[in-house]
Amino acid sequence: MRQHVNPLSRFFQLPIEIPQVKDLFANIDLPIHLDIGCAKGRFLLDLASLDTTWNYLGIEIRNKLVLSAKKDKDRLKLANLNFSYCNANVSLEKWLNTLNHGNLRRVSIQFPDPWFKRRHYKRRVLQPSLLLSLIKSFKPGAELFLQSDVFSVIKPMIDLVDSSQCFTREPLNDFEWLDENPFSVVTEREHYAMANQLKIYRVLYRRNANDINLSGIFKR
Repeated sequence: MRQHVNPLSRFFQLPIEIPQVKDLFANIDLPIHLDIGCAKGRFLLDLASLDTTWNYLGIEIRNKLVLSAKKDKDRLKLANLNFSYCNANVSLEKWLNTLNHGNLRRVSIQFPDPWFKRRHYKRRVLQPSLLLSLIKSFKPGAELFLQSDVFSVIKPMIDLVDSSQCFTREPLNDFEWLDENPFSVVTEREHYAMANQLKIYRVLYRRNANDINLSGIFKR
């Protein structure tokens, strides 16, 4: 069961300071994988345990889930993993601006809250301003991974990313999807979708060397 909160409510519009890299990780020189909307953090907890050559940060708008994820992280003594509570579209840009350019090497947005009604589209997580902030933080080769089990959710995300002209998509064919998650672990929602034989739409983007097409991004 998805548990929505309204990211446009006054409470969630208050900026929250995300700690700097030196306060998040033991080794600040490792590349960063940012998971936006990490929920309980199970995906990152497993991934950080398996691959210690990356730093992992999960951000989540539901603070109770962040507190629970941090307890699990501390229990496992994972120095390359942390979690932060915030609204990505309000607080993330300021944190991204504190990073050394190119330190952010991968971003994943997996099974975001769907907000099906058209008048609620502005509540969806991947808004033009957030995409622009990510693009500015990426060097060529950095990855953006998107997946959902709802086509009407992932299609606008893909259209927005494509409109920037800053990414090369895998697979290249618009009518094909990645058969498997490119990582060694899967999310809780992904487990549920696979167990119930639901179609999962997956796309992996890599930052190219193109300049940003601002008119393409913000016309949406």
